[in-house]
Amino acid sequence: MSNPKGLEGIVATESSISSIIDDKLTYVGYDIDDLAENSSFEEIIYLLWNQKLPTKSELDSFKQELADNMNVPQEIIDHLKSYDLKTVHPMAAVRTAVSMLGLYDEEADVMEEDANRRKALRLQAKIPTIVTAFARIRKGEEPVSPKNDLGFAANFLYMLKGKDPVDIEVEAFNKALVLHADHELNASTFTARVCVATLSDVYSGVTAAIGALKGPLHGGANERVMKMLTEIGDEDQAIDYIKEKLANKEKIMGMGHRVYQNGDPRAKHLREMSKQLTEITGESKWYNMSVKIEDYITSEKGLPANVDFYSASVYHSLGIDHDLFTPIFAVSRVSGWLAHILEQFANNRLIRPRAEYVGPSKQAYTPINER
Repeated sequence: MSNPKGLEGIVATESSISSIIDDKLTYVGYDIDDLAENSSFEEIIYLLWNQKLPTKSELDSFKQELADNMNVPQEIIDHLKSYDLKTVHPMAAVRTAVSMLGLYDEEADVMEEDANRRKALRLQAKIPTIVTAFARIRKGEEPVSPKNDLGFAANFLYMLKGKDPVDIEVEAFNKALVLHADHELNASTFTARVCVATLSDVYSGVTAAIGALKGPLHGGANERVMKMLTEIGDEDQAIDYIKEKLANKEKIMGMGHRVYQNGDPRAKHLREMSKQLTEITGESKWYNMSVKIEDYITSEKGLPANVDFYSASVYHSLGIDHDLFTPIFAVSRVSGWLAHILEQFANNRLIRPRAEYVGPSKQAYTPINER
């Protein structure tokens, strides 16, 4: 019996949410290139949850529902303020706050489909408020309440900075949210489905997914990309730095992807946004450095950039703290997690795989006084 390490190549379920076939990513059959260039993040959420793109009236109504549900209970804000903000990991803060949301939702344990959809909408709406509130509280600033007339991407940037973002910032952040929304049966999504397959609640499923995303082998790659770019500092030093890392057998973050053979189709969209944003901020070195590194690694190792590589310089150019990159991943990916949770509930079976035993056998028990 052969057991691929990490379940690589194993098909664990059927899904109609997203697909990765021949290096093409689709959401419900729509190519990611079309969606990245044309869709708002709210459209993507609606698409993933309903298996169809919304009409204008459906989208307008959905946007308003999200905006109306963005505020979080004051008790959660107070709890964030109680943390040791010098040491707490942002993902730990988000994980705990999302779990706490279930304590303040009267429908938390109501398992009817309509109730689960209402909880999904509330959770999706509130997670950007949690992330931005934490980001401000740890700087000694008060959280900023969402604006009812701003879209999802614009509201996040507004709540983070306390001022209305400009159009290019909203475009870049919206595109990043669209590109990170779902990615088939990745580690955190699988975790969410395993959790709710026990008929645990939506909040438990998303909390479990955040726990999986917190690990550096899943989330966090773009934060480490920015750390690398900062260490390099100057684009003229980029190739020498990479050569040294490769000589020491060190991994270059943001390059290659386990499920793509010929490159991550999402990367090019954020590469272009990185180019535009770094020009505006007067820090084109981050983009230029990234391009040099990608070209070198691609030629030497055959590993083109993945979506994390250019999202690093995009988020940096938006003035976002580097350790918030993974929580922002969660702000987007919760849309996919919730889609998979709803799909799991709709056709549920407890996920209970087997393990091939490779330990000792036929051992005789020895009484403790004879050991």
